[in-house]
Amino acid sequence: MSLQAEPRRRGIVVPIIFVLVTCAALVSLGTWQLERKSWKEGLIAELESKLSAQPVALPPREQWPQLSAATDEFRRVMFPAEFLDQEALVYTSGSALRPDVSGPGYWVLSPARLSDGQLAVVNRGFVPEGKQDPNTRREGQPHGVTEVVGTMRWPEPRGMFTPNDAAAKNLWFVRDPTAIAAAKGWGVIAPFYIDQEAPPPPGGLPKVGPLRATLPNNHLQYAVTWYGLALVVLISGVLFLRARRREVAS
Repeated sequence: MSLQAEPRRRGIVVPIIFVLVTCAALVSLGTWQLERKSWKEGLIAELESKLSAQPVALPPREQWPQLSAATDEFRRVMFPAEFLDQEALVYTSGSALRPDVSGPGYWVLSPARLSDGQLAVVNRGFVPEGKQDPNTRREGQPHGVTEVVGTMRWPEPRGMFTPNDAAAKNLWFVRDPTAIAAAKGWGVIAPFYIDQEAPPPPGGLPKVGPLRATLPNNHLQYAVTWYGLALVVLISGVLFLRARRREVAS
């Protein structure tokens, strides 16, 4: 063996460590994606179960403090209510749970007086760009008591890049009924809001509709990608090691 053989042998240790660490990281990412896949499938199954259930009576005021998003969001409910002549427009570019809706457009949120006199905010549906003014859809304005069927929802969190609301222009960017009610002086409201799915208004606007569990689930594809990259790195490392061994042997 030549005097240069030992340094060359030591020179392959760092590449081997790099290959092993990289493969371990990529395999971990692939395994994490498989775990996410199982979680997403469970979430979709739970959503489908809740959204296909028969609507029940809206919980009374005394039960509201015990309700939470973790246990009660997406519960289908039905209740009589009389809408107040108030609206808040929440901008949307589309919805993962309303495949029949495509933006840009607006959710129309209105306070509704329940049979016990309490107020709850109802998302009355979607209107496209150009239909913000209620006068452009007067036939769809509610009158009297309406038997609402819908789904209980909780306020949306505000993201890091969510624009600031423009209350003076009646324009909002998250469905947060508590903040909207405070800004518009609607008074005390329920801690949740209702996504209305029925009845449809005359004229079709705002556009109501049921929620669907159409969440994307691409985690298997991502897992295969990470595992494939790990295999490529491993094969490249083996080829590199063989080449260096031939150099050492020579």
